Amino acid sequence: MEAFGSLIHGLSIAAQPMNLMYAFIGVMLGTAVGVLPGIGPALTVALLLPVTFKLDPAGSLIMFAGIYYGGMYGGSTTAILINTPGESASLATALEGHKMAKAGRGGPALATSAIGSFVAGTLATLGIVFLAPWLVKIAIQFGPEDYFALMCVAFVTVSATFGDSPVRGLTSLFIGLMLGLVGIDTLTGQARLTFGIPELLDGIEVTTLAVGLFAIGEALYIASRPAHLADTIEPVRGSLWMTKEDWKRSWKPWLRGTAFGFPIGALPAGGAEIPTFLSYSTEKRLCKYPKEFGHGAIEGVAGPEAANNASAAGTLVPLLTLGLPTSATAAMMLAGFQQYGLNPGPLLFAERPDLVWGLIASLFIANFMLIVLNLPLVGLWVKLLSIPQPWLYGGILVFATMGTIAANPSVVELIQLVVFGLMGFLMRRYDFPVAPVVIGLILGPIAEAQLRRALSISLGDPMVLLQSPLSATLLVIALLALAAPFVLRGLDKMKSTED
Repeated sequence: MEAFGSLIHGLSIAAQPMNLMYAFIGVMLGTAVGVLPGIGPALTVALLLPVTFKLDPAGSLIMFAGIYYGGMYGGSTTAILINTPGESASLATALEGHKMAKAGRGGPALATSAIGSFVAGTLATLGIVFLAPWLVKIAIQFGPEDYFALMCVAFVTVSATFGDSPVRGLTSLFIGLMLGLVGIDTLTGQARLTFGIPELLDGIEVTTLAVGLFAIGEALYIASRPAHLADTIEPVRGSLWMTKEDWKRSWKPWLRGTAFGFPIGALPAGGAEIPTFLSYSTEKRLCKYPKEFGHGAIEGVAGPEAANNASAAGTLVPLLTLGLPTSATAAMMLAGFQQYGLNPGPLLFAERPDLVWGLIASLFIANFMLIVLNLPLVGLWVKLLSIPQPWLYGGILVFATMGTIAANPSVVELIQLVVFGLMGFLMRRYDFPVAPVVIGLILGPIAEAQLRRALSISLGDPMVLLQSPLSATLLVIALLALAAPFVLRGLDKMKSTED
């Protein structure tokens, strides 16, 4: 009942005219960037961070959440109509959705995608309402050593999950941790790694790093690739609405997709790709029409899209309750919290309940806006695909530079932006994930502070990290998560040599 009371209070905040406007802007932007291949929600939030630093924190965060949800919706449009997922989480949707579009059933494919996203998003947001307060009660009992161990789990699992190689993921993380050392040491007051540059005494700005890696790096990477032929857009023929049979075949995959997406999205090693493919394989196994799979089965669109959106809501659970981002967009949202001096976690629920519950309640509103906007405006979203890439990424470069100058008018800041942009380009070129760098910069100083606090309390005894049962358990989980990818890869090599 307490959660419901908080939710009602949050709805009264989210329903304020300005916050409704922020939610509307967020879902419109999110859908647009989801439709455009190569531009995801993380890049959009990174671009908007320097522009929104003077806005109301609640409104900005509501807009960022709308972008996140909208991006998940929009990715299905290109997956279905041109077989090019706007988001990696829409890969499973493309397998059956594009076949449906080619068979003249693009309308029902888009409809089951949008309605499934709405159902999953609503159920998963209800999951946040009930799960978040319970997690907060547990997190309040954490000591500094427990928080440090939890950060270690987050570092290892997130770094191993992003990208194809755990070594590259961990390398990216260590770059972020090194950048987090720049600035004044809070314990001794000594400058670290500033090289005599006064502008570095306050440390590396998360917004500058995020914009450089995501926006500048992506634009340079796209520009370096050879021009390719334009994708053929499959027209939407016939009615957009679903038949009675389509509804009958879709509602169970929606529920099963939600059941996959929400819990996996909430895990530190979650993400949307795993539940979407789990949902796809499950629907393929359970489908009464197995011969349709591979030729346009509606279950293969309904389940993965529901899993996709439920997982987006799931990532907000560890972000809000523990301050742990489990996706690139969640990392950008964490940067958004920090630019307003807010640290997500159990204390935020006590100090700023209006902001947290307003944000959670706005997810219901964003979900409703998206179902109303997506189907009637599908023609508009498809037209976005005709924007030439040079114009698109040229605009991103201008917007990124102007936003950074507006947030911090400094030559040093612009030099950092260029350096991080080149670093982002090289990381993409050599397949290093960029999200762990941002996560390392954000969480590194927090982990350092918790470790030093634990050691100060124990008078320098490192065994304090193993004396707490929770801390010891989390450190063991972190070690297992670190070793698992290497052990599995070794076993695969052994099997391949035996064969």
